[in-house]
Amino acid sequence: MTVPFQLPEVPRLSRSTVDRDEPVRTDPERLVKLWETGRVILVDRKGRTPVRDGATELAARPTEGERPDDAFLLGQADGTGYWAMRFEEKLTEGVPSPDSSWGLWTGASRDGEEWHDLRTTGALLSDTAAGLFTTAVALVSWHAKATFCANCGTAVERRNAGWATHCPNCGREEYPRTDPAVICLVHDGVGVNGSHVLLARQPIWPEGRYSVLAGFVEAGESLEACVAREIAEEVGVAVSGIRYLGSQPWPFPRSIMVGFTAVADGTVPLYPADGEIEAAQWVSRAAVREAFVTARPDLLLPGPTSIAYQMLRGWALAD
Repeated sequence: MTVPFQLPEVPRLSRSTVDRDEPVRTDPERLVKLWETGRVILVDRKGRTPVRDGATELAARPTEGERPDDAFLLGQADGTGYWAMRFEEKLTEGVPSPDSSWGLWTGASRDGEEWHDLRTTGALLSDTAAGLFTTAVALVSWHAKATFCANCGTAVERRNAGWATHCPNCGREEYPRTDPAVICLVHDGVGVNGSHVLLARQPIWPEGRYSVLAGFVEAGESLEACVAREIAEEVGVAVSGIRYLGSQPWPFPRSIMVGFTAVADGTVPLYPADGEIEAAQWVSRAAVREAFVTARPDLLLPGPTSIAYQMLRGWALAD
């Protein structure tokens, strides 16, 4: 019996094993101990960090001296406290990343250590490392942009080991933001799981790169309503049977991708949104399966770090 497809595995950036333990963020004694025996994950201005062991683990540094104000607690793993800090040294550019399909480049520090981006290494890292790196990128990015009070413009103070800011002038508190975005695999409804999937490409993507459709949730909008609106706006088709698949943090700079699937009529014309969608097409399951196995320059699929990869793989494996 054919059943509705699901994600074949947990999305690569949703595998965190870190204990966040929120109360510890306001416990001075515990914070001191976690810093004294902790490890620091450095993140540069492009969201890269040094890795080791074939990009499967993070090259975290031991903590030194007193805890600085710009050290943010990520959580605990195997009894060790992990912290994130911004790295300001400019890296040497030009080394290809492990996953070159993203078009990103590796940086190298003065001692030759390579620094990689989360998008290119997230699928290679262990569960714990992936969770730590994802949170580190999100926190460091937020603090880099949240230095002044949104209410009165005063420089803010960091609180709760990096998980809040406080305005000394008006008392306003802020917390790290996460912007929800939906991402939807639309199929044609032939059988339980469809025979064709709707794929599209943005003008800024490398030639031949296609993926499922996505967009940000607007104020006052439900996730399901956002799915229907985004698909209609981007390719001009109506969808039904919207079903939740899973989610994944995507800190570029502060999103969470909420995955859905839906059904559309595969015979109606597609109308790609001008300036946003360069091309859209229905692609057969056989073609998607082939693209996962053999490089096809006309059908480059999302990299394994993205939830889109898991969505397409789950659909391709279904009957």
